[in-house]
Amino acid sequence: MRWLTHPVVQFLAAGVVVLVLVGVATSWLSRDAADEEAIDDARTLTQVLGRSVAQPAVPRGLVSEDPAAIDRLDRKVLDRLLVGDVRRIKIWKADGTIVYSDRTELIGSVYPLDEDELEALREGHTDAELSDLSKPENRFERDLGPDLLEVYTQIWSPEGEPLLFEAYFTAGQIGRQREAVLARFLPITLGSLIVLLALTTPLVLLLARRIARGARVREELLQAAVRASDAERLRIARDLHDGVVQDLAGSSFALSTVSSSGSLEPQVRGELDEVSRSLRTSMRSLRSLLVEIYPPDLHAGGLAAALHDLVAPLTATGTAVDVDVSGDEEASEAVVALTWRVAQEAVRNVVHHASATRVSVTVRREGDSLVLEVVDDGRGFDRGVEEPEGHFGLRNLEGLVRESRGTLEVESAPGDGTALRMEVPVR
Repeated sequence: MRWLTHPVVQFLAAGVVVLVLVGVATSWLSRDAADEEAIDDARTLTQVLGRSVAQPAVPRGLVSEDPAAIDRLDRKVLDRLLVGDVRRIKIWKADGTIVYSDRTELIGSVYPLDEDELEALREGHTDAELSDLSKPENRFERDLGPDLLEVYTQIWSPEGEPLLFEAYFTAGQIGRQREAVLARFLPITLGSLIVLLALTTPLVLLLARRIARGARVREELLQAAVRASDAERLRIARDLHDGVVQDLAGSSFALSTVSSSGSLEPQVRGELDEVSRSLRTSMRSLRSLLVEIYPPDLHAGGLAAALHDLVAPLTATGTAVDVDVSGDEEASEAVVALTWRVAQEAVRNVVHHASATRVSVTVRREGDSLVLEVVDDGRGFDRGVEEPEGHFGLRNLEGLVRESRGTLEVESAPGDGTALRMEVPVR
């Protein structure tokens, strides 16, 4: 499943998510825009029907509910009023009397007008709202569908009395307008995003390759620096071993030989023995330093032997040390060397900074990973405040651990010691 972390795959996944979100948002916004446009069209049509068709045809006597006037209006304009999605026509007086409707049962009925309708009647503007089919005056519209839009505007009778012209529209017009808007804008929006995604994907792929190439170069430089450091450590260790250590060993043997001569005075013999012991102590210190400067042949002597040599200075000071190594047989040379280097840095910090009385070094296999744990009961430190100077070496090794796809964690608190854990794949 590593392909899921590929930058191009993540970019395409993000692009698909953006497409879906934009599609949903565009559909929602377009739906609102279509609804508004459809309502505006209904207002315009109602104004045309009311003021250009109905008002010129309104006869005298309609406001007084003259049956002859109602009949003349019905025969003259009804077929021109019920056009398109118009399903019902009503003409009201200010007192709420319906003076005309295509549904004759409503003529002469009185229902109070609400405030918006009275305002439209007084001010002469056109307004629209969804019909409340539960009202008695709308009982004959209930079979026309669940969603009706009623639009009303002001017209005038020949007697000079304002009337409210009301037309009822089905939801079909709004739905068709909505589909038309979506058909125009949604393909353009989504198409533009798809084209943008198609054009930017090669650029993302190119950038991902460059980043990967840069990462490889950095890894190679880091490995080269490590190899150069190891080579320099090896040279210094060889020079010390073949030079100073051998000279100290020779001087110690020579002094031992001289001190064993019977011709020397006891005081001089004692002084020579003391100098010989001092030389041997210096020689052991140098050998321990050689182990720190450059590790032994890990695959020849084994990681366990190398770690025991590593903790020898702690043992010499009386610190209780436990070393437990297992599961390193199938680990690669690079992983074994990395484990040694991290353990070396951890033990060095314990020697110089921890003042510990007990230290444990554990290496074990967990699944496909090799785990190193170095735990001490020393003075510890507060990582949240300031990391001690001696732990900078571990921070420098974190890059090598990450390059090996591993993790390095250090937990510590003042007075509670320090626990280091490294986990890295064996291959």
